Formats: sequence, C-alpha cells, structure tokens
Amino acid sequence: MTRDRLRRFRCGSRRGRVRGASAQPRAGESGQAVLIVLAAMSVVLVAAFVLGGIARGLGARGRNQRSADLAALAGARAMRADYDRLFAPAAFGGGPNPNHLDRAAYLARARTGALASARRNGAEQVDVAFPDGATMAPTRIRVTVRDPAVVRVAGLTRTAAVAASAEAALAPGAGSGAAPQPGPGDYQGPFAFRQGRPMRPDTALGFDRLAAAAAQDGITLTITSAYRSSAEQARLFAAHPDPRWVARPGHSLHRLGTELDLGPQSAYGWLAANASRFHFLKRYSWEPWHFGFALNAGTTSVGYGASDGRGAMPSFVPARYAPAISAAAQRWNVSAALLAAQLYAESGFNPFSVSSAGAQGIAQFMPGTAQTYGLTNPFDAPAAIDAQAHLMRDLLRQLGTVPLALAAYNAGPGAVAGCGCIPPYPETQAYVARILGLLRGAGDSSGLAGAMTIRLVK
Repeated sequence: MTRDRLRRFRCGSRRGRVRGASAQPRAGESGQAVLIVLAAMSVVLVAAFVLGGIARGLGARGRNQRSADLAALAGARAMRADYDRLFAPAAFGGGPNPNHLDRAAYLARARTGALASARRNGAEQVDVAFPDGATMAPTRIRVTVRDPAVVRVAGLTRTAAVAASAEAALAPGAGSGAAPQPGPGDYQGPFAFRQGRPMRPDTALGFDRLAAAAAQDGITLTITSAYRSSAEQARLFAAHPDPRWVARPGHSLHRLGTELDLGPQSAYGWLAANASRFHFLKRYSWEPWHFGFALNAGTTSVGYGASDGRGAMPSFVPARYAPAISAAAQRWNVSAALLAAQLYAESGFNPFSVSSAGAQGIAQFMPGTAQTYGLTNPFDAPAAIDAQAHLMRDLLRQLGTVPLALAAYNAGPGAVAGCGCIPPYPETQAYVARILGLLRGAGDSSGLAGAMTIRLVK
C-alpha cells in the first residue's frame, strides 16, 4: 500500500469511528451518561435542600434578633420611665412614699416589659439579664431569644438552636446644664451663676454680700436651688403631683430668678436673724431654707410654696461630711448637691475606699490627678472633697455642662472633649446617669438632669 493510500485509509477510518460513535452509542457508554446526569441532578437537589435549610435557619435567626432588639428596647423604656423613682425617698409625710421603687421592683418591672414585648413578637424562649444589676441604679438590660429553627430536608425534620441577643442602655443627654430657657411668665433677662446655680445678676450680688457676712460669723452658706423655669417646674410636678411636695407650674417663685434655697441646716437660725439686712426675705414660715431677694423684685406674687421638704443638703449625706461639702461648694462655686451625689456614687462616703484601678479615697482620685490638684493624702476626706470641687469647677468651665463634666471626671477630659459627648463607655454612662438620678432625688432639677435616651449597644 502506498504512503498516500495508507494516509487516506487512516483518515477515513478515524472519520468513520467518529460518525459511528455519534450515531450508534454503545450500551455501556449510554448507561454511564445516565448515571452522570442523575448524579448531577442529585447534587443540585441536595444543594437546594441545604440552601433552603440555611435560608430557614437565617430567617429564624433574623426573627429571633428582631424579637431580642424590640424586647431590649421595651425593657429600657420601662427603666427610663421608672429611673427617677429609684431616688425618691422611701418615706414621705410620715408614711411610705408611693413614688419610691426599690431596685428589685425596678428590675422586675423592666423584665416584665421586655418579656411582654418578646411574647408579642412570637418569641417563647427568652432570657432577661441586667449586666449592671448589682449597682445602686442599673441602666442596662440584655435580652436573649433562643427559639430553635426547624429545618426539613428530604422529608426529615431537624431542630437547630439559634440564639440572638440584644443589649440596650439608658444614656444621659449631654446638653443639660446649659443656659436656662425661660418660658412665658418666667424671668427673661441675663443670668449670673453662683455655685453652679442660675439667678438674676442682682440676686447673685445680694447673695455675695449675704454669704460674706455669714462667713464672718463662721457660717458657710450653700445654694440648693435657685432659678427654675415653669417647664422645669412642670416636670417636677409631673413626677410628684402633690402641692405639698412641689408647687404647681406657674406658682413657684423660683421662676422669677430671685429665690434661693439655702443651707446648711445649722445656718437657718442665722439666716432668720440676718438675711433681711441684705434684702432677702424668708418667704414661708414652714420653709426655713427659702429666701427671696426683695430688692428690685418686680413682682408681688408671693404666697405660693415650693418645697422639696428636705432642706439644703441631700438627706443621704453623712452629717460629718456636710461641713466639708458646704465649704468646698462655696470656695469653688460648685453645687453642694452635685458634690454630694458624686461622693455617694464614687465611694459611698468611704474615705478609705480603693478601687481595682487604683483610685483612692472618698473622691476616688488617681495618684496623678491628686498630685495635679495638690492632694497629698487622698484618704484625708476634707482635703479630698476640696480637691474634688476644684476639679469639678475646672471641668465645668472647660466643658460647659454638668453631664459632660461628670463624664470627664470618670473617663478623663480628653475622651469627652474628643467627641463633645458622653463617651460610649458603659461605666461612664452609668456613672453619669446615677449621679443625675441622685440629683433629681435630692430635689435638684435646675437643668442638670438631661433627658435619658435609649440606645441599643449590642
């Protein structure tokens, strides 16, 4: 066979085999193709079942997360509604105060609110916890929903645990403590501040003269309350709707910028005997702390009582520390009630307290800060209180509002100045919230306690 014929024979044979394979497949090759197709279909079906199961699992997790989020927010709303009641006195008028809530009842009401929300959203397995529940005024709630996901694959039912958690917290507003916002019928002029309290400028000058005369007689005066707008009075009255406790809105002389609630209690006799020499009148016989500046008063609207019923110094202050707090408040022009609330939150008035972070004494000074403020012995309570007032005076001047100054005392001024806010640190936000709550409970509402906001934090 020639080379050309051999080439044609091989090519033709190859073409014949190719045409024959496509037209007449052998039995073995046909069976393999069917198996391949079936295997591919099985893979597709299994993938569909798996993806469907994953989708159902993700859907269940999404439902659980939504239920947890809404339940945490509902519990936090209940905490915000009841927060002030933690600080209301347990007794009033010789009997139990119906406005007071102890911590157990406060947490129980928050738990009930969270569980009710979770149930409304179809959740069944719900856990409620309070991360800071051991503190005197908890501000955080955590809700975990553990409803399982039911997945059906190829006729088989499988149950998988799907947990979702959410945590909500109360956070104090940073804008409180700014310049008062007078309403109709309120004093509309400029304000001066003494010990952090707003008042008419002529009232402030009158107080300066009164305080100087008291100091010559060995008495240090403190200001518990001064100007209060009608809007602030309305909030007070809404919280305590009893005219024996708080004057009705529009009936409090504090809206005129002329009224001062003064202390300490040991000064009441001196004030009764001497205040009139400086044009301060004792407005009501049953309120030995309430004096109004009568010179240039511009009003004859007297006769309405506004009392917190507890005098000048908050009732939770141990008597042995009241003089040091009064003196520091007067020296550094900072509210005595604010200093007292801080000391309560910092150490519970324990002069020998030492924190895990190394903060020392009744005011919990870190060694570096103590050195900056000339505090050689943080365990010397009067010296520490004076340094605390000095530091708060500086922070108030730097940051402008009480909540921000408190946040800086706890977290450092750099963290606060960097964001112009209360930093999102749970410890700091809870610290500020507790002190503002204490101030409200002490009858101190002079724009210090901003509205509490609710935030999902996890």
